[in-house]
Amino acid sequence: MAIVFVLIALLVVAVLVTGNWYVWRRLFRDTTRGPGAVRRAGAVVMAGGWALTVGALVAERGGAPFWLQQVLAWPGFLWLALALYLLLAVLAGELVRPVLRRLLERRARAAAEVPVPVPAPAEPIAAGAGAAPSGVTASGDEGDGSGSQVSAAPSRRLFVSRVVGGAAAAAAVGTVGYGTYGVLRGPSVKRVTVPLAKLPRAAHGYRIAVVSDIHLGPVLGRGFAQKVVDTINSTQPDLIAVVGDLVDGSVKDLGPAAAPLAQLRARHGAFFVTGNHEYFSGAEQWVEEVRRLGLIPLENARTELPHFDLAGVNDVAGESEGQGPDYAKALGDRDVGRACVLMAHQPVQIHDAVDHGVDLQLSGHTHGGQLFPGNLVAGLANPTLAGLERYGNTQLYVSRGAGAWGPPTRVGAPSDITVIELASRQA
Repeated sequence: MAIVFVLIALLVVAVLVTGNWYVWRRLFRDTTRGPGAVRRAGAVVMAGGWALTVGALVAERGGAPFWLQQVLAWPGFLWLALALYLLLAVLAGELVRPVLRRLLERRARAAAEVPVPVPAPAEPIAAGAGAAPSGVTASGDEGDGSGSQVSAAPSRRLFVSRVVGGAAAAAAVGTVGYGTYGVLRGPSVKRVTVPLAKLPRAAHGYRIAVVSDIHLGPVLGRGFAQKVVDTINSTQPDLIAVVGDLVDGSVKDLGPAAAPLAQLRARHGAFFVTGNHEYFSGAEQWVEEVRRLGLIPLENARTELPHFDLAGVNDVAGESEGQGPDYAKALGDRDVGRACVLMAHQPVQIHDAVDHGVDLQLSGHTHGGQLFPGNLVAGLANPTLAGLERYGNTQLYVSRGAGAWGPPTRVGAPSDITVIELASRQA
């Protein structure tokens, strides 16, 4: 097992080193005429960026002082996103590079074919007096133009490299900048209608505000939490479902950041279930903290609301601590004639929900992929990446989440808070 781990680690390091060398080569070596300050600066920037990324990850996982986590998190995690899109942009540039080179070559050939009139000399020049050798121009280049092509070719390659490299860098910086702005401005509101066969007519139009993956931590703090709370309250929901991954850190460090959650307002209250990141951050302490803030934790438990049952199960990450999901405890003795909504952080828990006759499961966890092409990987690991899907008689809704983990950046997966409006088929 240890050998497999070492081999995988070596493979990852080899891929990272190769990818970064390739990006450095295209952005710094190929765009300069020779060794110098620009190439050295490029190497320092790339090595320093990865040093900050590793430092941010180690500080967060190692429980470093929170101020140090905050200092390292912004540049370290942003570099992680920037490095990804620099690589993708440089790879895309390989498709543009030959096209641009051919265009320049075609333009150079067209210019060479245009005849240039040569004025007649005022008087004849004596043979041998200053005449250039046969086949050689006065400038010293061979008369067939091959010398000018040889001297122009390196300049043309340098021009192409600079254009493609500059465009790649601009595209990567713009992508990360816009994706970061999208996270920091706060999640948008998404509205989805979900019909439930067992829902009585009196509950038609019941609104559940679903929020997941807020990820309060060294980057997203109290101000972000306040934006999320204000957005949720603006929807005037009947019930609020916080489906895990609220925090990335301890109650000691992030208690003040989570304080705005006490302002959540809904007719039937705000409920909470753990996500996998709670088990990295002290799940028991956070359950007590959210309870103190006025939320109701559903730890493998169920509450009977006026028109349907609301249940919640712990995240599967809790199994390592003996606190995993217990569907029998949460759902085993309920009245199956009533509609049931289940809060479960990970979409993979849908199969147990189907087995226990749940009508609707509310989940998060995937972030919708967060950073393209991460959606391709997340789509393989989860039955549903985002949105509403049906599994037998059970419907699953997966939120893309309100915040972000690692880089405070989203590309192709905008953050959201979803208002689920339940619909009765009797209405």
